[in-house]
Amino acid sequence: MFEAIAFLVVGLGFLVWSADKLVFGAAALARNMGISPLVIGMTILAMGSSAPEMMVSATAALGGKTDTAVGNVLGSNIANIALILGITAMVKPLSISSAILRRELPLMIGVTILAGVLLWDSRLGFYEGVLLFVLFTAFIVAMLRISRKEQQSGQQDPLLEEQESEIPEGVGNLKAVIWVVVGLVILPIAADTLVDSAVYIAQYFGMSDLVIGLTIIAVGTSLPELAASLAGVMKGEDDLAVGNIIGSNVFNILAVMGIPGVLNPSILSQYAMGRDFWIMLGVSLLLVAMALGKSRSINRIEGAILFCCFITYQGYLILNMTA
Repeated sequence: MFEAIAFLVVGLGFLVWSADKLVFGAAALARNMGISPLVIGMTILAMGSSAPEMMVSATAALGGKTDTAVGNVLGSNIANIALILGITAMVKPLSISSAILRRELPLMIGVTILAGVLLWDSRLGFYEGVLLFVLFTAFIVAMLRISRKEQQSGQQDPLLEEQESEIPEGVGNLKAVIWVVVGLVILPIAADTLVDSAVYIAQYFGMSDLVIGLTIIAVGTSLPELAASLAGVMKGEDDLAVGNIIGSNVFNILAVMGIPGVLNPSILSQYAMGRDFWIMLGVSLLLVAMALGKSRSINRIEGAILFCCFITYQGYLILNMTA
């Protein structure tokens, strides 16, 4: 058991590290090729936070663990809002000034409801996976067009400014390519190690495939985003911190959940729809109510409410780990 836990921690560490290096190299290479900071920020950087979830989802699906893959999506989205934004807001209240974010929040709710529609029969099929990928492509194209209009209007959105500041500068092509290759090689190996170790631990404790995705894997892959959000708000980049969470949740449903649908269409645990979807929808609606309220911010009390929701939910899962 100790060996499995050690491999889990090592796999998670390398998963996060390799994903970060892949995004770093890809963003630097794109800048060197003359691709606009807007496109890099709205694609490579925006999707980068979901890279670990995407690889873990693919690995789990190929291993016949579709419940784990779907649990990773639902659990990561819940952790992103309740854990990451909850802790971040308790450390420093989050103000939301980006018009793009105020448009993305209702979109996040729409995508979340779509997930419920697809999971309603407790089955994730091939064509549903394809549909999610098509919608994911449409989402990226739409966001690029909206952002470009914002930029051309001469009124640079705070979110775009903060995203562009994160793009690496002065990185040579050779160094960028090396990091891309390193990321592409290590990422799948780390994901495979993480999933195998998590499955072993789950079987040892009698945890269901769904719960292991909702707890250990979901929380583990979300921890880097917690560190990034805390670092962002300390630099005054509140919109970027919130934007990363919203974008990650949308990407998780459209791209990450599409992967098991395409690779391993399966019948799912009834609890994915009957329990965990409603938790994800509930915290998403709570975030919208907080972010779009009169103050356009998430204060410390609201952050504490979100965090308490997360702790309560995780506690319930642990007490009912076989479900």
